[in-house]
Amino acid sequence: MIYAQMRFLPLVVTAVLAVLSLGLIGVSGWFVLLFLVSAGLFAVGIYDLIQKRHSVLRNYPIMGHMRFLFEGIRPEIRQYLIESDQDEEPFSREERSIVYQRAKNVEDARPFGTRQRVYDSGYQWITHSVQPKHIEDTDFRVMIGGPDCTQPYSASLYNISAMSFGSLSANAIEALNRGAAMGGFAHDTGEGGISRYHRVGGGDLIYELGSGYFGCRNHDGSFNPDKFAALAQEPQVKMIEIKLSQGAKPGHGGMLPAAKITPEIAEARDVPMGVDCISPASHSAFSTPLELCYFIKELRDLSGGKPVGFKLCIGHRREFMCIVKAMLQTGITPDFIVVDGKEGGTGAAPLEFSNHIGMPLVEGLTFAHNTLRGAGIRDRIKLGASGKLVTAFDIARILALGADWANSARGFMFAIGCIQGQACHTNRCPVGVATQDPIRQRALVVPNKSRRVYNFHRNTMKALGEMTGAAGLDHPGKFLPHHLLVREKDRDMKVGSEVYPYQPEGFLLRGEDVGFGFLSRWNRAHPESFAPPDDGV
Repeated sequence: MIYAQMRFLPLVVTAVLAVLSLGLIGVSGWFVLLFLVSAGLFAVGIYDLIQKRHSVLRNYPIMGHMRFLFEGIRPEIRQYLIESDQDEEPFSREERSIVYQRAKNVEDARPFGTRQRVYDSGYQWITHSVQPKHIEDTDFRVMIGGPDCTQPYSASLYNISAMSFGSLSANAIEALNRGAAMGGFAHDTGEGGISRYHRVGGGDLIYELGSGYFGCRNHDGSFNPDKFAALAQEPQVKMIEIKLSQGAKPGHGGMLPAAKITPEIAEARDVPMGVDCISPASHSAFSTPLELCYFIKELRDLSGGKPVGFKLCIGHRREFMCIVKAMLQTGITPDFIVVDGKEGGTGAAPLEFSNHIGMPLVEGLTFAHNTLRGAGIRDRIKLGASGKLVTAFDIARILALGADWANSARGFMFAIGCIQGQACHTNRCPVGVATQDPIRQRALVVPNKSRRVYNFHRNTMKALGEMTGAAGLDHPGKFLPHHLLVREKDRDMKVGSEVYPYQPEGFLLRGEDVGFGFLSRWNRAHPESFAPPDDGV
């Protein structure tokens, strides 16, 4: 409470100074100047509180202007004192700026050439054509739904990744969903259940089912099929996503302390007030690859035939192959799989998990894509990808590497005002995005921010269309690894198909050894259990 009041201290101080100086004007002429300055600052503070454009100023009247002052002068002194455009913390200023500009629908072009170090190892670029194409309609979409799905979903190539109500504020969730409704793209609920703020905007929802089964659970935390069916059959719910793991903290459970559970969070999660809310590290509805496949079929049937899939950050590669072998044995395939890179993550996590657990997106995606190709079932399953994907190039790259669509969490957080304050877990988010504090979240004005969500998505798809046309293609889904070039070292580059090759269809079924350890892991994988064989993972 004291901390919250301190945010308004400059407003109180300027008011007091204005009153005191007004009474002392007769003593000295200097008090006239003091009155004018303090009264002016007080007026600025009052305007900051009532304006709806800048979340920082609504939460930090007067003081918030210091941020914009430093933002304004930093380009001239950054290279000497602060940071470069490419310094990642974890997103660079250049990446954040492009999101802000596209969300505000302002000019996003940059003068004076690239600031990237194009001869450094790791630099990547898309090849272009001497016969570029003009793409008028940039509402790029992909149809998700395998042969057993009776209600396939036409999804945008760029959607809002999983973020729960409770982690994000009510205003943030509502702004995201209203923006998704305007732009016709999907909003993943996160594992915290479907809240009233997900529903009010009317945007398409991907219902994420985590290990806590929030919204469809029994009192002991086990899965309740009747409650699930009631939620999954709502028209606003377009797909169901089982969360096996997430990039921020794969293999790690979580707990929301009882003190942080509000009546609205309890309503969305279907949990009692006054009791710690546990998210176990693993699911109780299944424990083997075969059981996972049968659970996918159960959810698809209960939902009325909607697309059902799962999300994971790749860990033991053999375990993913166990799941694929279970698909072959049962004939049950998910409609989609979302590969979450370890660089993803809006939630707080232990440092060791953030830095050293889980596979980065590029490696995870190419492994999953080629495993499905090797098993001969890639055409039955769509692949989504998530993990620091905020620009059109990010999306084009992962499409080239095998994904069918992209998700972003932090990109859309930037669109609604996130300034990367990294106070998400403290309940003191300076712009009202990741907090349950009603005073702080009033800074996030839903009509304004929902329009920015829409703008960011539309302008990013427009940029993707321009990149696609420049490559001589008519749809981003046609990007392939050979459209990508990778700098390995100075004056040495490789085509993407050399670094991230698509392996032959059915190579695992034929027992072909293509390298990269695929066949040896496939031979050690069994659909009956995730347990490792005697020779390890």
